[in-house]
Amino acid sequence: SPLSMKIVALAIPLLTTAAMMRPPPAVIRVRALRPGLRTRVQLASVASNSIRDCSWPAAKVRAQFVAFFESKTHAFVPSSPVVPYDDPSLLFTNAGMNQFKPLFVGQAQPGSALAALTRATNSQKCIRAGGKHNDLEDVGMDTYHHTFFEMLGSWSFGDYFKEDAVDWAWELLTQVYSLPADRFYATYFEGDEKLGLAPDEEARQLWLRYLPPERVLPGNSKDNFWEMGDTGPCGPCSEIHFDRIGGRDAAALVNQDDPDVLEVWNLVFMQFNREAGGELRPLPAKSVDTGMGFERLVSILQDKRSNYDTDVFSPIFAEIERVTGAPPHGGSLGGPAQVLPGTDVGRDTAYRVIADHIRTLSCAIADGAIPSNEGRGYVLRRILRRAVRYGRQMLGAQEGFFAALVPAAVGTLSEAFPELEAQQQHVQRVIEDEERAFTSMLSRGIKEFNTRAAAVKASGGSGINGQTAFFLYDSMGFPLDLTELMAREAGLSVDTAGFEEAMQMQKARSAAAAAASKGQGALLGLGAEQTAWLADTGVAFTDDSHKYVADASL
Repeated sequence: SPLSMKIVALAIPLLTTAAMMRPPPAVIRVRALRPGLRTRVQLASVASNSIRDCSWPAAKVRAQFVAFFESKTHAFVPSSPVVPYDDPSLLFTNAGMNQFKPLFVGQAQPGSALAALTRATNSQKCIRAGGKHNDLEDVGMDTYHHTFFEMLGSWSFGDYFKEDAVDWAWELLTQVYSLPADRFYATYFEGDEKLGLAPDEEARQLWLRYLPPERVLPGNSKDNFWEMGDTGPCGPCSEIHFDRIGGRDAAALVNQDDPDVLEVWNLVFMQFNREAGGELRPLPAKSVDTGMGFERLVSILQDKRSNYDTDVFSPIFAEIERVTGAPPHGGSLGGPAQVLPGTDVGRDTAYRVIADHIRTLSCAIADGAIPSNEGRGYVLRRILRRAVRYGRQMLGAQEGFFAALVPAAVGTLSEAFPELEAQQQHVQRVIEDEERAFTSMLSRGIKEFNTRAAAVKASGGSGINGQTAFFLYDSMGFPLDLTELMAREAGLSVDTAGFEEAMQMQKARSAAAAAASKGQGALLGLGAEQTAWLADTGVAFTDDSHKYVADASL
């Protein structure tokens, strides 16, 4: 059979520059399919139960995924920017399916390249920091959370459904990547009475063809009903988990944040659209949206217990060591109370935070975002200041160290996303300006904190009150976690509840001011059900092509 054939993998890098031509981020509106010219990476089917005997550099892992789904007649569609200009419901592109949302809800412009798609694949740049999906505070504290990551994705738009999705996932993981079958666990949606949804018995039966019952596990709505945000396409999902250790029953560790039993791939069966009022409405067509964490997959194939120990991050770590003069990353982990200057945990946490955050900032700024005091800009400013603070406090880094890391970050990503190289100087200038401004603010904040901490101790107090913590945050740009860190070093606590109360009061004042300046009014929008009805009754789409013609005479 075809699966028993050994097909020799070509020893060719991921993709040539000519093959990776993509439209620049600023003009991506309707995304054309990748040109036919590209380096072919043949599918490898190596009969082996060992992970160590196979060399999987990150570039090859990415290329193999795309080549596999292209062999299943999926069209390659370039990654969209991490700034979702066409979707105001999102701060950042947080999943591979974001650019395909019009297809899922039946709103793709007829005749467009997007509307012609039935199957697609790519590696999508994603940021999860702020909003419904927010991994910021976990970054640095473990081995696998990131604010920026690549999502290896495959999609079916009203074409195939659950059976092919499960079959191809299993084929790729066990036949192409040659991962041991006895290390895998699969989950399925157990149903939800409140949502009126039955268990996904179909998905369970599909997995039982490959896995024993004790490794096919039910999951609740939190883990096995995927939603892009508060509104939008959603549906039951089936997660694939991998046990790094093997030779044991690890079912009890699935979805327990165990670093050695981690979710690798999520197969989402898009069936519904979540309306603004919370109601679930069936989509016009059933579709498939799968997403696999690139960095996690690389760590598995390279047999590393940490994503940060792979060649995805090692060039950035080497540059952090060179620029700061700090000792090399040693892999130490610990809770927040152990992240202190002069300790191995503090040093290694800083390495992970800085390496992750420079990738996030580089991609976001290259795609048009700018650090600021509101919206996505505020999230980026918080990420940048978090990285700078860790570098200054934990590594003894000097001003300008963070901006100096941009070339290393771009170097690890530009082969797959060439727009980064074109924007490298712009990215570096923006980060230099932000870093310079915050460094000055950081010095003032530390001085202010020391003054107030001394006053608390002199009065016999034991903690920093919420109003003081919020003043440091709001007026001096001092992150709460930095206030908490310095308070621990001074033997003081921080009234975080009082801080949150002050924060909510400030948000309420800002919201009231915004409402007063803009006026009140209801938003009018068309959901998937309404747009499908309009299309079925012959109502033509609005011709908006003229807005893309910048030099047309009016």
